Amino acid sequence: MKKAITGFFMSWGMFCSIPCPLKIWDEKAKLYSVLFIPFIGAVIGAVWAALSWLLGVINAPSLLTAAIITALPYLLSGFIHLDGFMDCSDAILSRRDLAERQRILKDSHTGAFAVICVVIVFLIGFGSFASLGDKNVWTLIFISAAARCPSAIAVMSFQPIGHSGYAKAFEGTNKGYKIAAWCVLAVVAVLPVVIFGTSGLCAIIAQAAAFLTILYGKHQLGGMSGDISGYGITVGELVGAVALVLL
Repeated sequence: MKKAITGFFMSWGMFCSIPCPLKIWDEKAKLYSVLFIPFIGAVIGAVWAALSWLLGVINAPSLLTAAIITALPYLLSGFIHLDGFMDCSDAILSRRDLAERQRILKDSHTGAFAVICVVIVFLIGFGSFASLGDKNVWTLIFISAAARCPSAIAVMSFQPIGHSGYAKAFEGTNKGYKIAAWCVLAVVAVLPVVIFGTSGLCAIIAQAAAFLTILYGKHQLGGMSGDISGYGITVGELVGAVALVLL
């Protein structure tokens, strides 16, 4: 239990910019920190949904509301996942050979493809939230959590890229952690449908989009990495938000 609690707060400190109430670290709890990524997504999603609801209650201008809601999940995650999305966009869209794509992935410079893709993400996000109307914003809690479930599974299951920080940290992951990650994914997929009905399908759509994006990134870059994890989370959240509007 102690390791689980430590892992939760480790995950909070790494993947959320909201000040962590308990700053602790234990190398032996790293797997728990990955397992709790969807729960941190739920924390971020709760703030995301609550502010969206509040802006609606006070009748804030729709375009201002859309801009704030679009930017909020990236602010709350400290831009860490968006950074991974941009790195992967640069590498994958370069259409070079695998070795060169992996080199570009590690490059700290921001390329044109990253800038273009992040602009597209913000445009689609802004357009979606400007069209939100009276949709159930509380579904955002599950969209944020759902988009992170595939990342937790992928980090523990897929062969990492050689240079990735995950290469040794999660080598030989215990099957119990993987089963737990799949159970979390199943609960996050089913629960919003039970609570919200049709609009809850957004969580399943977000999960599917994140999974497919991670698989694509893994195929293009020769393994799993933290950047690919962020790539999947960013796309998953965006697709989930679009689905919320369309449903």
